[in-house]
Amino acid sequence: MRNKLLAGAMALALIGCSEKSAEDASISNSTNSESPALAEEAADAAATPRIGIEAAPGVAFDYAYTFRLADDRISKVQEEHAAACETLGTQRCRIVDVRYQLTDEKLVEAQTQFKLDPGIARKFGANAIASVEKAEGVLADASVAGEDVGTEILASQQRSAGSEAEIARLEERLKAGGLDKRERAELLAQINQLRGEIGNERQARRSGEARIAWTSVAFNYASDGGLPGIGHANPFASAGETLMRSGSTALSFVLTLAAALLPWALILALIAAFWRSRFMVAVRRQMREKPDAVDPAAPPAG
Repeated sequence: MRNKLLAGAMALALIGCSEKSAEDASISNSTNSESPALAEEAADAAATPRIGIEAAPGVAFDYAYTFRLADDRISKVQEEHAAACETLGTQRCRIVDVRYQLTDEKLVEAQTQFKLDPGIARKFGANAIASVEKAEGVLADASVAGEDVGTEILASQQRSAGSEAEIARLEERLKAGGLDKRERAELLAQINQLRGEIGNERQARRSGEARIAWTSVAFNYASDGGLPGIGHANPFASAGETLMRSGSTALSFVLTLAAALLPWALILALIAAFWRSRFMVAVRRQMREKPDAVDPAAPPAG
């Protein structure tokens, strides 16, 4: 299937084309309020090739942009892009997905996905780039991927026509008669299978027509960086927090160890105090001074 390779070749062939695309005419009503300078700036900011829909009939395009800007400005720019889509109306622009996430590294990642009238998709992206640059952000990446859906739709129509012709032939064979039950059942099974294939082809064509009718546009928003692994957070404050957590952990360990050893230490201290008490000292002295027991087998003295 000719998909991204076809779109890439067409993009290279059409870059710098001076003909006015149909999208410029279809979006003119939504940009009348802009000054000519802003409109020209937005057009110059578009990093994607100028591909008019009349130059690529039957090709479904997917636009993808990646913007980098300060974390605290991402949500505002994301809201501006959503508001621009709402201004165009649901017949020309639809928001299909919105995400906003603060990562573990304290960096912001966000995404907004749109379905747009193919005639205004490129202009919508150009205006989005202008709004990002106004917020002191930059366009980090832009890509246009295309798929030749029209050719596949034509091939599907041809396959359906062939299946319908085969169904007509099989039905004529049934009408002719002279078939036993096995042959008749086999022909009916073939007709049902062909009708199922026609239904699948029809559904595939509808999906392809929907892809051509709406262009997918994705805006990805990424943090402009900061320190790797830290972002825009204060590294000294983070180091202080780490020190406090480490000290708290060490203190907790010492207290736990002390609680486990304290009862045994008290018992040993009591034993030592009792051993050194006056009573035990007197007992030990008396035991040392006690005369040795007289041996009954020893001869009497004198």
